[in-house]
Amino acid sequence: MREFQDKVVIVTGGSRGIGKEIVLAFAERGAHVVIASRKVEACERLAEHVRSTCGVRALPVACNVSDWGDCDALADAAYDEFGQVDVLVNNAGLSPLYPSLVEVSEALFDKIIGVNLRGPFRLSALIGSRMVADGGGSIINMGSVEAIRPTPAALPYAAAKGGLHLLTEGFAREYAPTVRVNTLQLGPFLTDIADNWAEGARERIEETVALGRCAEPSEVVGSVLFFAGSASSYSTGAVLRVDGGWR
Repeated sequence: MREFQDKVVIVTGGSRGIGKEIVLAFAERGAHVVIASRKVEACERLAEHVRSTCGVRALPVACNVSDWGDCDALADAAYDEFGQVDVLVNNAGLSPLYPSLVEVSEALFDKIIGVNLRGPFRLSALIGSRMVADGGGSIINMGSVEAIRPTPAALPYAAAKGGLHLLTEGFAREYAPTVRVNTLQLGPFLTDIADNWAEGARERIEETVALGRCAEPSEVVGSVLFFAGSASSYSTGAVLRVDGGWR
């Protein structure tokens, strides 16, 4: 429980859903948190909550991870405030609905790739290199079962997540042996994205996974803490399935 005391953790997409659960888990264990998302007001509310309930420091930062400059600004803000980053969780993600593959616009495609792939690349490059200079750290990417089981309804997203899996191994080699880089391959979680699933989609998904249900956002926490801490000291470049036994 004390392993993360006074560590500094950045969570993108950290103001709600899975990201919020990750922020709370680290704060409850004594870590200082950098909460990043596009809507800074939501980040500020969560930051105030963890300060008052957990007694840790919290820095809210407005950041659109698809924007190269915003990624640079997020890294600078974190280091200016804390002087270190021990864990980076690339959690921000985006999977918009579209009528058909042929109707995916260039702007929509670029947006999906920007949030799910370009942002994690830039943040991992910036922060991972500083982690190496500081003696170590952990980068955790939030992947998806779509990377290996793509569906037509989310194909650009699946391609981005497939790229994220490759980035994981590449950065793991680049920053070894002191910085570890791993990915969680997520299945169906009941986040904002699930609110926009087509009618009957949840029922079909729950027939597909071995556990027979979708996951609550809090159910990702154990796997994140595993990759962030010493329990996974010999894991890097790895992909861990957190998908309910997707078949």
